[in-house]
Amino acid sequence: MAAQLPDRFATGSSVLVLTTLPEQAQAEALARELLAARLAACIQIGATVQSLYHWRGQIETAREIPLFIKTRAALYPRVEETIRRRHPYELPEIVAVPISCGLPAYLEWIAAETAHDSG
Repeated sequence: MAAQLPDRFATGSSVLVLTTLPEQAQAEALARELLAARLAACIQIGATVQSLYHWRGQIETAREIPLFIKTRAALYPRVEETIRRRHPYELPEIVAVPISCGLPAYLEWIAAETAHDSG
């Protein structure tokens, strides 16, 4: 049986959206667009990674830049749409992981920084 988390940790309102882009400049441009639109509170752009994946019957490799996007669950559809519009891949990785617990003040900060709708 899983341990129960204290209520103050189980907000369920924040998500971590993960995606990758092939170029650093593309990653930075996407991050700035999401932040300017208040669709994310914080975006970390990671160091280049090597991805291996199945694609059309082959095992492919690619060098990619990972993005870790902190936002509210309610904004996920708009975040996804923005990524899809900017992304060069036919089938980009866009996944959201619920943030089930965390420092309460940080989770409140995510909510506050994404509460201002710029359109």
